[in-house]
Amino acid sequence: MSQIINVEVPTVGESISEVQIGTWLKSEGDWVESGEDLVELETEKASVQVPAPVSGILQSIQKQEEDFAAVGD
Repeated sequence: MSQIINVEVPTVGESISEVQIGTWLKSEGDWVESGEDLVELETEKASVQVPAPVSGILQSIQKQEEDFAAVGD
C-alpha cells in the first residue's frame, strides 16, 4: 500500500511569507530518491531547492513554474 506524502513550501527566511516556483527538477510520474531535489523556489533574496522527504513517485504537481505559493502550501 502506498502512502501519499505532501511536500510543503518550507520557511526560507524570517520575513518571507511567499515564494515563486522556479524550475521543477522532476516531472509527474518520475521516481525520486529521498533527499533528491524536486523544485527550485525563488525569493527576493535567494533560490532554494526543496528535496524529497522520502523516496517514491512524484504523483502530482499542484503549483506550476512562475506560480506564487505561501510558506506551508
